[in-house]
Parts: sequence; structure tokens; C-alpha cells
Amino acid sequence: MRRIKCLLLLLVISSVANAQELNARVTVVTTRVSNNVNRNTFLTLQTALNNFLNNRKWSSDTYAPNERIECNFLLNLESTSETNVYKASLTIQAARPVFNSSYLSPIINFKDDDVTFKYIEFQQLDFNENRVTGTDPLASNLTAVFAYYAYLVIGFDADSFSPKGGEIFFQKAQNVVNNAPDGRNIAGWKAFDGIRNRYWLVENISNSRFAIMHDVYYNYYRLVMDKMYEDEKGARSELLNVLNLLDNFNTENPNKMITQFFFQGKATELVKVFSKATPPEKARALELLPKLDLTNAGKYKEELK
Repeated sequence: MRRIKCLLLLLVISSVANAQELNARVTVVTTRVSNNVNRNTFLTLQTALNNFLNNRKWSSDTYAPNERIECNFLLNLESTSETNVYKASLTIQAARPVFNSSYLSPIINFKDDDVTFKYIEFQQLDFNENRVTGTDPLASNLTAVFAYYAYLVIGFDADSFSPKGGEIFFQKAQNVVNNAPDGRNIAGWKAFDGIRNRYWLVENISNSRFAIMHDVYYNYYRLVMDKMYEDEKGARSELLNVLNLLDNFNTENPNKMITQFFFQGKATELVKVFSKATPPEKARALELLPKLDLTNAGKYKEELK
């Protein structure tokens, strides 16, 4: 009996020590796919992508089961003229627990419209960071895109807990970009593919000239959100400091993707934080937020007036 208990304990310790980083939920939406495709293919794809993200170790770090990063991936497919080839948008959402609360603060809320890939039912989803492009670029593009965002999810989460904590994961995402699949209809990996794509996102967060953005992420989560419970007034004051940092960054580096990326999904949270602010704090927030987060300018002006 004692031996059995010891074996069970070892199994528990082993499972904790080897716990993966992500607690991801992948949903594949097929409403735009033609009806002549076997629908079971997409259920198989959804299961395969969930396994790909959740069962793979993306780093050498140890994550306890309750430390796994909560994230969602919504893959919205449409048919193309080629058999087994799909064009899709991918929405990535990730959240981070706030200290002393059950609240999850959004850390990523981004939609990528340039995902094209080949998938045949029961196709093995392989990814090798040393050979990202694989043997079939269109088939490899699916896992390259998901691996890229897996590294970014872990990287931004790590940045929010320790200064520049996500650097190694951003380097891994940069490696995916540098060695990404290349071929007809594959887009999003090159500088000339647009101004808001996978290339520019990792370029911005890895660029030493934009290093202040690492401080922005760390300060926002550790010095603002994690302090809200014990010192709401002080945390709100620190949030204004974060916005001032972002304002200075935006003035020196206008229209950078990383600024827009930071604010996506945060408008409701920011309004809630400043709804209890003093008149001078609210006035300063109203001065900064609409010009930093143009998409939600109307929301700030209406709800913080």
C-alpha cells in the first residue's frame, strides 16, 4: 500500500512538473465553408489544434496546473478554389489573473485576417522550430501561425509578471517569422504584406528602440492591476504614469502596431478603473485615452465625461 501511495505521489509530482503553459480553447467556425466538404474534417481539426496547443511544451519553464495561461483561439474558415485549402481569420484572446481577485485582465485580443493553409482530415500537425517551413508550406503554415501566437501569448504573459520576462518567447516568435513558410497565397510574415501583421507585431516588441513597451506591460499589470485590491488610489495614479509612458512613446513613434495591440480589449477595463477617479485624474485620462486608443475614443468620451 505504501508503495502504491508513493507511486501515485510521484505521478502527481511528475504531472505538475511537466504541466504545459497554455490552457487554450480552440474553436473552428465553418459557416463560410461550402457544404460539399465533410464536416467531420473540421471537428478533427479542432481537436488536433487543441491538442497541439495544450499538449506541447513550449518552453523549459515549469508551470503548475493553476498557472496555465487562459486563452482562446477562434479560427473562422472559408473555402478557396483549391481542394483542402482554406483561408481563415484567427482571433486570439488571452487573459491574466489579477492578484487578490477572481478577475482576469485581458492581455491579448487580436484578429489576424491572413491565415491560409492546407488541411486533410487526420493530417499530423507537426511543428519544428528548427524547420518551420516543413515539406509543404501551405500545410506548415497552419502550425507556424499557431506556434507564433502561442509564443506571443506566453511572452506577453511573462512580461506582465517580470521585467522583460517574455524576451525568450519573443525571440522564438521572431524565429518563426524569419523562417516562416513561403508560397502562393501565404501572407502576414513579411514587412511588405501590410502594416498590421505578424511581422510587424514581433518586430515592434523585439525592437530595442521600443524597449519601453516592456515596461508598459509590466507596470500596467504588476503596478496597476495587481495593486488595485490593496491600494486602488495608488494603482490609479500609476495607471496615469503608464498612459504618460505610452503617450511619450506614441509621440516619438507614431502609428506603431504595438500601441494599438496593447489597447485592444482593454477599453471596458480602463473605463471601470477611471470611473472612480478624481476630476483631475479623469480629465487627464480623457486627454490621453482617446488619442492613444482611437478605436474606442467615443467610448471614453461618453463614459468618462
